[in-house]
Amino acid sequence: MIRQATKSFLAARDVLLRCRGDLSQARHEFRWPHLEHFNWAQDYFDVIAEDNTRPALRVVDDRGGDETLAFAELCRRSSQVANFLYSLGVGPGDRILVMLGNAVPLWEVMLGAIKAAAVIIPATTLLEREELRDRLTRGCVKAVVTHSHLARKFDGLDGVPVRIAVGERVPDWLNYSDSYAASTRFDAPSSTRADDLLLLYFTSGTTARPKLVAHTHASYPIGHLSTLYWLGLKPGDVHLNLSSPGWAKHAWSCLFAP
Repeated sequence: MIRQATKSFLAARDVLLRCRGDLSQARHEFRWPHLEHFNWAQDYFDVIAEDNTRPALRVVDDRGGDETLAFAELCRRSSQVANFLYSLGVGPGDRILVMLGNAVPLWEVMLGAIKAAAVIIPATTLLEREELRDRLTRGCVKAVVTHSHLARKFDGLDGVPVRIAVGERVPDWLNYSDSYAASTRFDAPSSTRADDLLLLYFTSGTTARPKLVAHTHASYPIGHLSTLYWLGLKPGDVHLNLSSPGWAKHAWSCLFAP
């Protein structure tokens, strides 16, 4: 049975799709969903992804790599990641620093962390040790997920009990590939409140110390329906976005809107 939260979100999305070429009509018909409980990965993504073999994600890199995952594959993998995180004691409200480049695991981790109701702190791979130390401390980070070749940046930085490396195995780090042994079915023990914290972004710190900007399970996942309309996206479109992970634009245009 489709939950009311799912119906409300789909109704808002469908108005924007139907009124793609008529801004006045979109303004007239569109209503923001006001939800008490909402988890975008569970209540929306999993619903549209079930048995859906259409491509959801394609990552092409400058070394000749070309990976494509269908919606159903991302649904299964994100459930495995959520279960993997739970098995490590990382769950609702726990903060995860995600320092990954534009590789498939980034989308799997983002979706899995949302399902697990954890708080995601996206970080650019350009960060150095002192910047990481600041984020770990002020972000109250419980877990880190990063590429194996970046793990050395965390040497000597204390206070992170769960460290997960994507790629080659790293001494004293868990390996991301172990998530493939987890169940592909994720059953959340409780509903996620729409006003629960979901994302913590650190600002660039160009002129002062970086600030933490908080977003909930409503403000980005629901709020960026506006980005979907602004970009003009429709089902079946291919949307190329080069934003770097760690910046908020990546969440808008590489995850929630497309």
